[in-house]
Amino acid sequence: MTDQMPFNDDYDSNNSGNAEFADLFDKKITRRDLITKTAGGAVALTLAASLTGCNDDDNGNGNSTPPVKPEENKTPTSLKFKAVSKNTLDQVTVPEGYEARVLYALGDPLSEGLTEWDENNIPSGASFIRRSGECHDGMTFFGMSNSRFDAKQSSSGLLVMNHEYVDDKKILHPVINTINDAERSEDEALREINCHGVSVIELKKDNQTQLVNINKASVFNRRITAASRINFAGPVKGNKLVQTKFSPQGDFALGTINNCGNGYTPWGTYLTTEENFNQYFSRDDLARDANNIVALDRYKIPAKSGYKWHTVKATEASRTDDIKGLNIQDIYDRWLTKVSATQANEDFRNSTNTFGWIVEIDPFNGSQYPVKRTALGRFAHEDCRASRAIAGQPLAFYMGDDSQGEYIYKFVSDAIWDTKDINGGYTAGDKYMNSGKLYVAKFNFDTTTQKSTGAWVELNINNPLISGYVKYKFADQADVLVNARLAGDAVGATKMDRPEWVAVNPHNGEVYVTLTNNSLRGSSHPLDAANPRNYADADKGGTPKGNVNGHIIRFKETGDVVTASTFTWDIFLFGAEQDSVPDVNLSKLGSDNDFSSPDGMWFDPRGVLWIQTDDSSYTDETNCMMLAALPGRVGDGQVKTSAGLKTPTGAELDNTQLRRFLTGPEGCEITGVTMTPDYKAIFVNIQHPGNSWPANHPSALNLSKAILGSRPRSATLVITRKDGKEIAGESLEKVETPKT
Repeated sequence: MTDQMPFNDDYDSNNSGNAEFADLFDKKITRRDLITKTAGGAVALTLAASLTGCNDDDNGNGNSTPPVKPEENKTPTSLKFKAVSKNTLDQVTVPEGYEARVLYALGDPLSEGLTEWDENNIPSGASFIRRSGECHDGMTFFGMSNSRFDAKQSSSGLLVMNHEYVDDKKILHPVINTINDAERSEDEALREINCHGVSVIELKKDNQTQLVNINKASVFNRRITAASRINFAGPVKGNKLVQTKFSPQGDFALGTINNCGNGYTPWGTYLTTEENFNQYFSRDDLARDANNIVALDRYKIPAKSGYKWHTVKATEASRTDDIKGLNIQDIYDRWLTKVSATQANEDFRNSTNTFGWIVEIDPFNGSQYPVKRTALGRFAHEDCRASRAIAGQPLAFYMGDDSQGEYIYKFVSDAIWDTKDINGGYTAGDKYMNSGKLYVAKFNFDTTTQKSTGAWVELNINNPLISGYVKYKFADQADVLVNARLAGDAVGATKMDRPEWVAVNPHNGEVYVTLTNNSLRGSSHPLDAANPRNYADADKGGTPKGNVNGHIIRFKETGDVVTASTFTWDIFLFGAEQDSVPDVNLSKLGSDNDFSSPDGMWFDPRGVLWIQTDDSSYTDETNCMMLAALPGRVGDGQVKTSAGLKTPTGAELDNTQLRRFLTGPEGCEITGVTMTPDYKAIFVNIQHPGNSWPANHPSALNLSKAILGSRPRSATLVITRKDGKEIAGESLEKVETPKT
C-alpha cells in the first residue's frame, strides 16, 4: 500500500493501551444482463498450489488427497536469471533475456468504440466506468475455456485487478482540479469515484510468441467502482450498524474502495480488500453517543476528507444501472457521516461501516452483484489469502490490518471443503465465508527455552474480555465483526509492524506476512521478538526511526491444520541495506538481494515466493523492486539478537535462493503479481510512477526516451522471456552441449 493524499497510512491507529508482546509473555453501463453463469465443471483450481487440495508428506493429518503431479508443478532448484542491479532509472528493468510491455494503463478503454487515452483530451468522468482505474494494485489471472473458469488454461483468461486510490489529481483531471473549492465539480468527483475499485479484462496469449493482448470485444470486461451496488452477506447483513438512507434494510452497500491486496478462492472467485477507507469521509459528531465516537476514533475517521465528494451537487450524469431507483444525490452525500435524522436508516451515520470488508467478485458472472463477506471482520484489509484447500477439512483465510501496531487475523469456515463446489460462484461463497470463526493472533517467545509459539484468540461476544471490555460496549456478534479492531484490543492481540500482504506456501501450508515498517517501534510500540528492530537510518541523518526497513514473518499451524489454536513462527527475512550493521542486516543480504519495506507478496504454484517493495528509505540508492525467493520452512534458521533482543530467524538465503528480478521507474511502488498457469507470462503492477513513465505507452518498456511533459500513469506490465520459456525456470532447463 502507499501513503494516501493528504493522509498517511503509516499512522498509529492502535491506541488500545494493550500490553505489548514482551509484557504479555516475558512475563452507467452494467454487464449483469450480458453475462450468465455457466454452472458445473470439476476443474481443479491450480492458479495457486495452495488451493489445489494437495497435501504435503509431513502434515500428519492423514489426508489421502494426492499431491499435484511434479510435471504440473515443477519447483526451480535455484534462481539462475541474472539479478537486476539496484538503480534509480526512470524505467522498468528486468533480467537479461526477459522483456516487459505495458498492457493496461490508467484511462485505457475496456471496450471497442471508446477513444484511446489522450492526455491532452482527458475523457469524461462517466466514461471511466469503461476505462482503467488508477493505482493498479493486487490482481489474479483466471484461466478460461468455453466462458468458464479453467485453471490450466493460459491462452485465454480473465485478469482481475484492484485500483487502490487516486494518487495525483492533477494527473487525472484536464486542468487544475477544484479540490480546494467549497464544492467539487461533478465530473471530477465522478472520474475519481470511477477510478477506484476493480477491473475485469479478458486476455488472449499466443502460445508460440507469448504475446498477450486485451480482448476489447469481450462481454466479460467490466468495472466495479466506488459507486457500484455490492450486497452484504454473513452475520452483519441487516444489522442496524450497516443500515443507511439508501439501504434501509442494511442489505447492500454502494461501492468498494481503497482496494489494495487481493486473494482468490478454491471455487474460482476473486477477493478484493478494502483498506484505508477512512480517508474518504468527513465526519460530524453532533448527536452521536460516546460509544459510537470511540469506534470512529479507533478507525481514524477524520473531521475532513481529502476528496470532498460530499460537496458535489449531483445530476443524472452520475447515474448507472447499479443505482437506478436511488436518490442520485445519495452517492455523494454519504461521504459526510453524520446523525441528521431520527433513525439510522434515514441518514448516513453508518456509512463508514459499509467499508473495510472483504469483497467477493465472480469474474465469470456479471449477472449478480459482488458480495461483502462480513464474517471475515472489518478493518484496514491489506490482503486475504486462502489456506490450501484439502478435501474434508475447513478452509482458512489469513488477513493483515495495515497500520502501525495493528493485528494479524484468520477466519476458519464452519463448512469443510468439497471439490464439487469448484465453479460454484457466490453460492460457494455463501457456504464457506458466511459462517465460521474469526481469530486474532498473539505471538510469544520464551527466552528460557528459546521456543517461539503463538495463539489464535477467537473474537466472539461470549468471550468475557470482549463482552466486558471497558473502552467500548459491544452489542452483539455483529458489533464485534464491525469493530474487529476494538475486539482485538479487548483480547490483547500482538501489535505488529503494519501487517500487509499474506502468502501461503503451496508445499507445506505455512503462512507468510509482510510487516512493511513501523516508525513507532522501540518508542510508543516497545520491542518484542516478533517485531525486534529499532535503529537509525544513516542515510537519513542517523535519526532513530523504529523498524525502518521492515521484515517478513511466517508461521506454521500446529498439526498442519487450519483449525489449530496455536502455531510456531520465525522471521523469514529482515529488510535491510547491504551495508547495514549486522544486528540490522540479520538476514545477511547482499547486493543482489537487499531490499527495504516488503509489501506485495505471492507464492506461485511452483513454490517460488515473489516479494515486492513499497519503500521510501532506500530510494536514494534504488527504486522499488520485486525479488524472487525459494524459502525453506519455519524453524530452519537460528535465534539471533537485535538491539539486545533474541528472535527466531529463518535460514540465511544466498543469491541463488533470493534474487532481484525487477526494478521499477522512479517514484513508484511495485505491487500486484500473478501468472498464467504455464508460468510463461507474469503480470506486475507499477503504481504511481513519479516522473513521466510510461510516456504514453503503448510501446515496449525499458525505454530511456521519456516524453517531456507526459503524465505518469499507473500501469500493468506483462513480462515474458524472449525465448518463450518459463519465468524463473532456468534451473530446470536442459543445457544443450554445442555440437562439434
